[in-house]
Amino acid sequence: MIFQIRGEYIELCSLLKAANLVTSGGEGKMAVAEGLVTVDGETETRKRKKVRPGQVVVFRGETIEVAAATPPTSP
Repeated sequence: MIFQIRGEYIELCSLLKAANLVTSGGEGKMAVAEGLVTVDGETETRKRKKVRPGQVVVFRGETIEVAAATPPTSP
């Protein structure tokens, strides 16, 4: 899945929740702490890891490609 963010980054736990891969922030934190999440192919255990556009996160077989949101176009 491609997940677009508006800012410079999104914290890893927040990304998991926003992508509906976990039901709560606490579940996301536990998953990261247990080493169940990879960022760019490396196991990540930092709950507040800043994930930026261009990075790829994998959790429970789901791949999230983080992209910068495209600004709305003016008429």
